[in-house]
Amino acid sequence: MTDPTFADLALEVRSKNAGPFWVTMELFMRDEAGYALAAAPEIIDERVVARLYGVRAEDVQIFRIPSLNVVKISFPRPVSQGGLRDRDVHAGQHHVPLASLRAVLPG
Repeated sequence: MTDPTFADLALEVRSKNAGPFWVTMELFMRDEAGYALAAAPEIIDERVVARLYGVRAEDVQIFRIPSLNVVKISFPRPVSQGGLRDRDVHAGQHHVPLASLRAVLPG
């Protein structure tokens, strides 16, 4: 059996605009166990997000909200919303690499 992805463990993984210069992604986890994996810095941290999205780790912001079982991640858009090279004006497809990430602790 393969390790589950965050898409397997979440109620929803979504991305959206956070203004013309930022993208926000949210992991709405089904339960506390799934949230514990999504919130674990050993699985999702600024370096992992930077590698997945080609942004600088220093620019990534991660918000962990245990009372809601939600992890929210924001980073600058690679190009501004509606710019000539913007291929996803609403940032609606940015969540796919995060949703595909394996939700397993290293070791």
